Amino acid sequence: MKVIKLLVVCGAVLLASCNGKGVTNKPLKTELDSVSYALGLDMGTKVKANFSDIEKELFIQGFHNGADSLDMKLNPEVINVILNRFFQKRQEEAMKKEQEEAAKKIEAEFAGVKAEGEKFMEANKSAEGVQTTASGLQYSVIKEGAGEKPTATSQVKVHYHGTLTDGTVFDSSVERGEPAQFGVNQVIKGWTEGLQLMTVGSKYKFFIPQDLAYGAFPRQGGAIKPFMPLVFEVELLEIVK
Repeated sequence: MKVIKLLVVCGAVLLASCNGKGVTNKPLKTELDSVSYALGLDMGTKVKANFSDIEKELFIQGFHNGADSLDMKLNPEVINVILNRFFQKRQEEAMKKEQEEAAKKIEAEFAGVKAEGEKFMEANKSAEGVQTTASGLQYSVIKEGAGEKPTATSQVKVHYHGTLTDGTVFDSSVERGEPAQFGVNQVIKGWTEGLQLMTVGSKYKFFIPQDLAYGAFPRQGGAIKPFMPLVFEVELLEIVK
């Protein structure tokens, strides 16, 4: 990782410029002095930008112990594991924060769409033949088959017709004239749950709430807006494996 490499180089510079009492204030007399100081300054600035809460004393102590191969508090074999795990966790936390902030902005922008979708799903609960699962997925049976049910790890072949709640078609294997094949656990949550309710030969209609569909992040440029519920007619043709 770049950050880890920066820390290692910075440690070498700090070691060269420190004594037992702290940082020296050595003047820049030669070209090598200037290069050495510039390198330290550059690395220090980058470390500050990437890891501002570094424990400097322990950082320098670790470098001394490693250089002398004495009094090491950690086994050298676990160093990369500790560093990689820490910085990976930091990166995941930063990404999660960015996603949460982006979702808040999108939710504010599409609050009306979300409210309209929730209103549709609430009203659809009482439609004739509609059943609701614990997750909020709604479905009705158009035709019941007599075959086996797929599991989450199954590969299935299906025909489907997907629309928005106003009937706008956004995707349809039926219109393309060619069934689709995929893993049950490789699609949106509403499909993964709904397919496992079906037997081969069945045809169901799914009413999928936004949190079991694409939520705040549908494919850009498509007909599906953030927080839209989706409607699918799905026919389970075959469990491939």
